[in-house]
Amino acid sequence: MTRVLVVDDEPQILRALRINLRARDYEVDTAADGTEALRKAGSWHPDLIVLDLGLPDIEGLDVIHGLRGWTPTPIIVLSGRAGSRDKVEALEAGADDYVTKPFTIEELVARIRAVSRRVGPGESVPSVAVGGHTVDLAGKTVTAADGTALRLTPTEWHLLEILVRNPGKLISQRQLLAEVWGPHYTSETHYLRQYMAQLRRKLEPDHTHPRHLLTEPGMGYRFQP
Repeated sequence: MTRVLVVDDEPQILRALRINLRARDYEVDTAADGTEALRKAGSWHPDLIVLDLGLPDIEGLDVIHGLRGWTPTPIIVLSGRAGSRDKVEALEAGADDYVTKPFTIEELVARIRAVSRRVGPGESVPSVAVGGHTVDLAGKTVTAADGTALRLTPTEWHLLEILVRNPGKLISQRQLLAEVWGPHYTSETHYLRQYMAQLRRKLEPDHTHPRHLLTEPGMGYRFQP
């Protein structure tokens, strides 16, 4: 059973999530502040953490930094802060996804499932389906349904590989730019727009209405299987 630690200072949210997640066969524990969250993360060892940013004692971003100092446990931020800057800062600190309040339990559970399916470090995924194409991560090839090989540039491949190795996870613009082009290019967002448009034209059935290579405006990109 997947263990989920829910961290929020609103008792009604803690109660609602405890009831709804347990009804969906998750094992749930809760924390009302950052200090308790860090203590329970260290003693209970959850499989995933749902974290509010506006905590009464420790800023949520500092809790993320504290957790990332010793654990790769996935973190989904659940916050009333809807600004792009807050979302980007949370992702840069090490959060895996960001859900804005108000939210539906169905949306949150979908994000939890997507993050839980994400491939962990060092695990191999031989192939991934993107639309009607098969992406062979080991062989670094892309093949259409009819067996035709699709040519990608090295930059296109690098960008696609990062996304498909993290299904459902929101990858920030800064992270993609730093990993693909280098740390001196983290403000060159037009690079991402250009190359994502190229990938969509090659991989999506309708590149004007992408279903798999998605943009999260002002934040980054997500591969939706």
